[in-house]
Amino acid sequence: MGVATQNTELRKRFRGKADFVENYFRFVAEEVREHMAELGFRTFDELVGRSDLLTRDEAINHWKIRNLDLSELTAFLPAAKKNSLHRTEEQKHKIETVLDHSLIEQALPALENQEDVTIHMSIKNTDRTTGAMLSGKIATSFGGEGLSKGSIKVRFAGSAGQSFGAFLVPGVEFYLEGDSNDYLGKGLAGGRIIVVPPEGSTFESDQNIIIGNTVLYGATRGEIFISGIAGERFAVRNSGATAVVEGVGDHCCEYMTGGRVVVLGKTGRNFAAGMSGGVAYVLDEEGDFDYYCNMGMVELSLVEDLNDKKELSDLIAMHYEQTGSKVAEKILTNMDAYLDRFIKVIPYEYKKVLMEMALEETRKKMASIEKDVEMMSD
Repeated sequence: MGVATQNTELRKRFRGKADFVENYFRFVAEEVREHMAELGFRTFDELVGRSDLLTRDEAINHWKIRNLDLSELTAFLPAAKKNSLHRTEEQKHKIETVLDHSLIEQALPALENQEDVTIHMSIKNTDRTTGAMLSGKIATSFGGEGLSKGSIKVRFAGSAGQSFGAFLVPGVEFYLEGDSNDYLGKGLAGGRIIVVPPEGSTFESDQNIIIGNTVLYGATRGEIFISGIAGERFAVRNSGATAVVEGVGDHCCEYMTGGRVVVLGKTGRNFAAGMSGGVAYVLDEEGDFDYYCNMGMVELSLVEDLNDKKELSDLIAMHYEQTGSKVAEKILTNMDAYLDRFIKVIPYEYKKVLMEMALEETRKKMASIEKDVEMMSD
């Protein structure tokens, strides 16, 4: 149900429980025990090395297996050799060498004494899920609220691997000068990620892809600012994070349920497919955004509401402040003219909920005013 919806009313329609999954695996375990009992074994350790129990199915006569020699797999091994098959070496998880160990060590002043720290380090594309262990350490010590804003600032240089900044918690800011692979900001939980081109780059940021696909997958809160173009499925299943990017591929905002997305450039096809919450602002300089948008669940409008204008302007200003984006700078210098070129994307049902909430808030204020008037009259 957690994957399907975060709406408490809709969650009631899902009758599944975690206990059912546990119950299923207990049945699987019981069936495995029955098979082992038929063979005369009580534990898996007793089965290791018993190649004499393997037989080839001669009924299978496919041409692809005619020349396969399986004799080494089915040959009976003497007792002395059986032991050599059982855990001959420790499994290498490669966790001991991940970048987060260095991050945690250098962030100790913040973790132990809550002092602000700034860390500088290089990164390469084999450094994956960078930040997850650091965030886990923070969450263990300080809970989901994390640290105060700006407590840990990390300045990376290079090409980040998959899931850069995954599950990043409040108080942590990742600034990457370079580019990043897929799944950047996966499960972002309150942190901030900034990606800019390498210093000295001569290419136009809004004309070049700088991060991969499936960015902000399942993010719940936090911010990302990308001075460049993202791949496909940007902000897929985003449920609360704020993002500014200078162009996206296909399926942007797919299944999005919350948060804010600002696109300061072109989009691919199928924008907002399955989008049930949140708001997106798209710069539509070509006037053809409706062609690329999936209109099944959303409506398009100009940015006319004063609150929307302020929100959009503030986000673009923040993008410029964090990245130094030339695109953002150009828009900010002529904001009034550019506001007319933005399209607001909002799901029908989400808009209805927002209107009902605003109406309820107005009713409360009116009731409070009436009460104050009565007290003054008395």
